[in-house]
Amino acid sequence: QTYLAQVMDMVRKAQESRSRSQDLANRAAVWLTAIALGGGFATLFVWLTLGREFAFAMERAVTVMVIACPHALGLAVPLVVAVSTSMSASHGLLIRDRAAFERARNLGAVVFDKTGTLTEGRFGVSDIVPLGDLDETACLRLAAALESQSEHPIATGIVRTAKERQLEWPQASQFTNLTGRGAQAVVEGREIKMVSPGYLREQGIQVQHPKLDALAAEGKTTIFLLVDGNAAAVFGLADVVRPESKAAIARLKAMGIQCMMLTGDSQAVAQTVSRQLDLDDYFAEVLPEQKAEKIREVKARGLTVAMVGDGVNDAPALVESDLGVAIGAGTDVAIEAADIVLVSNNPEDVAAILGLSRKTYGKMVQNLIWATGYNAFAIPLAAGVAVNWGLLLTPAVGAVLMSASTVIVAINARLLGRGGMPASAHA
Repeated sequence: QTYLAQVMDMVRKAQESRSRSQDLANRAAVWLTAIALGGGFATLFVWLTLGREFAFAMERAVTVMVIACPHALGLAVPLVVAVSTSMSASHGLLIRDRAAFERARNLGAVVFDKTGTLTEGRFGVSDIVPLGDLDETACLRLAAALESQSEHPIATGIVRTAKERQLEWPQASQFTNLTGRGAQAVVEGREIKMVSPGYLREQGIQVQHPKLDALAAEGKTTIFLLVDGNAAAVFGLADVVRPESKAAIARLKAMGIQCMMLTGDSQAVAQTVSRQLDLDDYFAEVLPEQKAEKIREVKARGLTVAMVGDGVNDAPALVESDLGVAIGAGTDVAIEAADIVLVSNNPEDVAAILGLSRKTYGKMVQNLIWATGYNAFAIPLAAGVAVNWGLLLTPAVGAVLMSASTVIVAINARLLGRGGMPASAHA
């Protein structure tokens, strides 16, 4: 299935899915139809009971049935849904679940995955500190042999650095991913591992070097090279914060939403990024299987929570959150778990989709108030309650007012697109 076909399929499903407001409007339209018919017969009966001629009573009854407008009430939400869905899709914001999109207006917190979401996910090796007999070049060569088998952003950064230095590396075999901790393989007959500081603590491996504290203070990610179980080197890597991230966080906080971050990196790295972006909170050294648990912790604070991520490891957290947002190209698993898919890697689109949710709900409420208020005013008037003041509506006038009510609802829905996407980088 092509990308365009996938987008069209998502838009179609979004327009077919129904929110709570739409269900409420549909039920109200059914009740209004019953009220119009019942009101018409009641009007006929009352006027005949009061001694009016049959023609007058029938005209009042017909006017009541004509002027009542379940169309405006029934279209109040679907028209807004159609406009907001097409608006968001045209800006690369794909809504998969309308009910979740509607809940977005009440969000109290947004939790971002760090790598590839708030940061560019393009790690570069800034430091290589040998810890044993191997020199810097030999360590990078072994690390590249192992990491060339992985697609993780850190692995990609190590391989890119080796290529920039025009190094060649041997083939690795028996590659194994150590989920949330690193990877291992056999290179030239030796067991090679690239692991996180957390793995060293779990295995009780002690590494002492004055450079380690400096790397941590600089907020760099540290990865350790183990050769046959012995620490051979520590790699310092830096990930660049996206220039749009700070603006996105500022916009979300201006909307009254707390901004948080999940990362498997160390406390020092998380603290550095958090300080750069002025985040409200962060969770560091989080393993993939712990991400959903952290979302539950935030929800336990009484907050409606959105999770923003792009990888397979984020899928459980996306499902656990009240609103799951897959950002960027993402993975198929993340996209399937998400309620909203943002085609671009721009974090500002998170603020845009939440702003659109609030605008959309506002338009729904406006249309529902208009449709309900119109009927509450028009039906008694059509029944003849103001006849003693000389105000009497004919069926023809009732038909015009009914049509005008529907047109007003449609025009108001179209006004949702006026001014473009709220807080959007693509507007």
